[in-house]
Amino acid sequence: MAKLVQAPQRFTHPEWTTSNLTKYANAEVERAAAERLIAESDRLSDERKKRTEKTQRDVKKKLQQRLDDIRYWKKELDDKLDGIKKEIESLLAFKTRIEKAIESCSEPLHIAKQCLASREKRLGIDLVHDDVQKELIKEVETIEGVMALLQRTLEQANEQIRLNRKAKYLLEKDLKDKFAAQSIDEYCENLKNNSAGLMLQEGVAKIENNSVSPEDWQDFSNENIENAERERQASVELRSLVDGVLQSTANDMTKQMNEVNLAFDKRIKETKDTKGKLEDHLNKILAQIKDMEVNIARLQKEIADKEAPLKLAHTRLGTRTTRPNVELCRDPVQYRLIQEVGEIEESIAHLQASLDSAEVSLKGLVRNQLDLEEDIRIKSNTLFVDEVECMGMRKSMNIQSF
Repeated sequence: MAKLVQAPQRFTHPEWTTSNLTKYANAEVERAAAERLIAESDRLSDERKKRTEKTQRDVKKKLQQRLDDIRYWKKELDDKLDGIKKEIESLLAFKTRIEKAIESCSEPLHIAKQCLASREKRLGIDLVHDDVQKELIKEVETIEGVMALLQRTLEQANEQIRLNRKAKYLLEKDLKDKFAAQSIDEYCENLKNNSAGLMLQEGVAKIENNSVSPEDWQDFSNENIENAERERQASVELRSLVDGVLQSTANDMTKQMNEVNLAFDKRIKETKDTKGKLEDHLNKILAQIKDMEVNIARLQKEIADKEAPLKLAHTRLGTRTTRPNVELCRDPVQYRLIQEVGEIEESIAHLQASLDSAEVSLKGLVRNQLDLEEDIRIKSNTLFVDEVECMGMRKSMNIQSF
């Protein structure tokens, strides 16, 4: 049996008309929607273009503002760096002055100690703890005190130089970082949409965890500047202190040197006067010794001259004892001869006593002569030590302002 074929559906004319009208309406709706979408796209595109351009202008402006901030702080850092550099140079010059001052103390100290050592060669009674000795000891103490003070001042200067250099390092490091940041931001500022090397980079649109706030960034540089200024001011004050220390120590040493020299001059004059008086007394003693020697010789001659008259009287008396018998008479001659012997012996005794006293006096005069000569020798030695050795050395002392 043959298969039946279904006939296509038939539509009415109104249905056909309705279908066409519906398609017209749908097409019009889609077209209108498309037109609206195109218009919206054009508006959105223009809006986003303007927004992007505005954003880029804003970014450029902020980059310029950022660069202005960087340049401002760079200038501030540069100014402080220049100031701290100059201060380091100035303080180094003062450090050199301190070192030279310490070095220049060595010779005066050596001379003062050498003077003390030389004065130990004084002899006898002249080995006295006089004003010169006291002033020399004080001079040694003064110079050693000056050297100790200068050494402490040098240590302060070294520490301040270290702090200045640390501040300088922090400024230079900050400046180096800002120079790098300026170079980077200037490069970013000059980039354009058509610049070469532009690329998309994933994950860059974020805030880095180790980044700092603008306030922290500003505070960091400000702290470096304030620290540098504090150290610079401290360095300036230290230089003023050092200048005062150098001047006062030089004055102290000069004053004490003059005190020592004055004491030396006074002592040398005193010693010369004493030596002159001793020499005068020695000359008088020598003259007196000469006179006494003449006196002793005269007394010895006088005693010797009495020997002949005494012998004559003794001989006469002895001879008269031989008179015979009644002629052995106690006549006036006998009495006078006996009296003569007594007178001569008395004269000899007086002369001998005078001679003994003269000889004792001569010994005393000789002892005084030796004492005076010894004391003059001691004074001559003292003058050589003080005037020739010590003052000869001290003439080379030249303490000036450090």
